[in-house]
Amino acid sequence: MESAPAIFAGLVFALFGAVLLLWTGVRVAHRAPVAEGVNPVASATLAAVAGSGALALGVWCFTRL
Repeated sequence: MESAPAIFAGLVFALFGAVLLLWTGVRVAHRAPVAEGVNPVASATLAAVAGSGALALGVWCFTRL
């Protein structure tokens, strides 16, 4: 029963990170802005770092089972 919160948190973080990386990749591939009114390179980099961090946090939660 103690592993249920870790599974839920890991799933949420991993899903959010994967979708954010996928969305950022699609936006960059289509040369569309990731964030309006911001430097395209900076916004894509920040989104990729946030997505990678969330994905890594999800993997870390799964290792705590």
